[in-house]
Amino acid sequence: MLAWRKPNFGRTRLIGAAVGLTLIVSACGSSGDGTLTVLTHSSFAISQTTLDSFTEQTGIEVSLLDGGDAGAMLAQAILTKDNPIADVIFGVDNTFLSRAVEEEITVPYRATGLNGLHEFTRLDDTNRFTPIDYGDVCLQYDTAGVLPADRGGLFFDPDTGPGLVVEDPSSSSPGLAFLLATIAAFPDGWQDYWASLREQGVLVVPSWTEAYYGEFSGASDGDRPVVVSYASSPVAEVVFAAEPIDEPTTAIVEESCFRQVEFAGILDGTDSRGDAAEFIDFMLTNEFQEDIPLNMFVFPARTDAALPQVFVDHAVIVEDPWTLDPEVIAANRDAWIEEWTEIVLR
Repeated sequence: MLAWRKPNFGRTRLIGAAVGLTLIVSACGSSGDGTLTVLTHSSFAISQTTLDSFTEQTGIEVSLLDGGDAGAMLAQAILTKDNPIADVIFGVDNTFLSRAVEEEITVPYRATGLNGLHEFTRLDDTNRFTPIDYGDVCLQYDTAGVLPADRGGLFFDPDTGPGLVVEDPSSSSPGLAFLLATIAAFPDGWQDYWASLREQGVLVVPSWTEAYYGEFSGASDGDRPVVVSYASSPVAEVVFAAEPIDEPTTAIVEESCFRQVEFAGILDGTDSRGDAAEFIDFMLTNEFQEDIPLNMFVFPARTDAALPQVFVDHAVIVEDPWTLDPEVIAANRDAWIEEWTEIVLR
């Protein structure tokens, strides 16, 4: 069994998170009046100056409609597809991509700049959804709470359980991504992996916020030194440290990472299809792409977008993350979550 070191609660903590725009509009799409409504998940964030620049260039105002988490947002878009509540949708990721494509909630559009994106982001050959950014969900550990000799076994050794907090995949995007990582890594034995984690004492909570800021010793007074989080979380630790720090005091487990790609699309039925296409194109410009990392703490889809220096210094770009075909995810997601629930929670 892994030996957990008692965390040092006196050291610097994260004290903030990326602050996004919270402009909420009424539930109706725009109608060619010069205002474009963009339906997003609640974690969407971009600088107001970037949106203002788009307006200056095009004359098109942008209003953001918060749709909740990615799953809830997509559900709203599907339920209202005959009378869409927005013109553009942002935040559908590869765990829901096939469902979104099958529902035909968006129209095909080949964006300007598409050829300049990382090839691994181009998962929709129908062009109903355009890749905008990517990130990796990984195990993250508190370097003060995990002995160096134990760090190599944090993913492949289910004895991690006593020190691990995870999010419920039925209610959390990173929780679902980590479940998919285990299915990709252990296709014939993921059920046994989770059964062992349960036996060893893994803690399950509903959301990333509760896991990270409530239970993870690297960001709270919690006593769990390993958490399911994001590859960029150590960068955020440096950016938002209460007192300046040169190095993060947490690190990720690269062999545990599952890649998420986020997409945007033009909602079918919008009266502002031309304006929506202009905004999709704008999202692939360097101006928008280079504003993504320090707002949403993910990576731009564009290959030539420059990263902020703090990302250059502290971010880990995972070379070989776990992935699953979006169609395989769509076909099995609900059954996998139900099976996981039976193993871990019941």
